[in-house]
Amino acid sequence: MTSSPDDQGRSDSAQGVTHDLASRIASAKRERDREDNRSARDASPEMSGMARGMRIGTEFIAAVLVGAGLGYLIDLGLGTSPWGLLILLLMGFAAGILNVIRVVAEMNAVSPAPKGADLGPEAEDEERIEN
Repeated sequence: MTSSPDDQGRSDSAQGVTHDLASRIASAKRERDREDNRSARDASPEMSGMARGMRIGTEFIAAVLVGAGLGYLIDLGLGTSPWGLLILLLMGFAAGILNVIRVVAEMNAVSPAPKGADLGPEAEDEERIEN
């Protein structure tokens, strides 16, 4: 093994310490990568309840704010003071409700109900009730 110009002034024990330190750093990096892979694998692919609530709330609020903002800008430009704001605010509210329904349906499709969950009466139960 050839020594670099920086290593000429070092003793053999200093080179051994440096080599030992480098090997400990490399093993720590490998262990950290292994832990990162393990935690990524063990993490649930589904969103937590808080994340779901935040997404639903954000979808709704964004639609209402966009509708109100566009209505306000139309009122400024055309001079139709409260009408543009009111109409587009209501349209934003309706769009927000549609967004929430879409997001909840999407989330329900991704994670179906657990086994044994009470999902309401089945077709057989409804027939018994009617007779």
